[in-house]
Amino acid sequence: MARILFVMTGADHWTLADGTRHPTGFWAEEAATPYEAFKDAGHEVVVATPGGVVPTVDRASLAPEVNGGPEGAERIEKVLDSAAELQRPVRLEDVDLADYDAVFYPGGHGPMEDLAVNADSGRLLTAALESGKPLGVVCHAPAAMLAAAREEGGSPFAGYRLTGFSNAEEAQAGFADRAKWLLQDRLVELGADYVEGEPWAPNVVTDRNLVTGQNPASSAPLAAELLKALG
Repeated sequence: MARILFVMTGADHWTLADGTRHPTGFWAEEAATPYEAFKDAGHEVVVATPGGVVPTVDRASLAPEVNGGPEGAERIEKVLDSAAELQRPVRLEDVDLADYDAVFYPGGHGPMEDLAVNADSGRLLTAALESGKPLGVVCHAPAAMLAAAREEGGSPFAGYRLTGFSNAEEAQAGFADRAKWLLQDRLVELGADYVEGEPWAPNVVTDRNLVTGQNPASSAPLAAELLKALG
């Protein structure tokens, strides 16, 4: 049995370019689907958030239309309701990577607000990348990579093939012209080799121990890749 650390946003809003606070949090499917896959495989999940706050689900991510219909929405909500770990997160500040076999970051717009500037998360990501342990990051969660830095300067993710929520998807979601910055642009600025797939279609990119997914549809195949890496 492996111990898998879920690093999740503690934010309940995303500050847009005009200062408006858009209600958000984590995206339901991106936490629920991998959680269910890992638990079904017999693994332990531990949730960590900045300050140990209980993570907020983005209510929009519970809607039937983004979960393949009412049955899908009901299934996702049931998984989240059953995930006791979400109600008792540990403090991200206290996490020791040595205690875990893999690290996973679910998305949602929340990471754009807090994890993108969280130094503890940045250090954890850098250590996880260097450790060789499986590291999975999906959708908007690659925003957390912006807080990671090498001691000698530059991003530890420079030169890695990876993906994340695309500019095209942000535009179709209605936020591209309202956001302070776009994730795809920032990942390219880090020096990453950004791999763009079709909007909303599964796109999982593996480079060494880093496994990234572009969007919510990528969460299940990403989880499968992490399970494969765990053996």
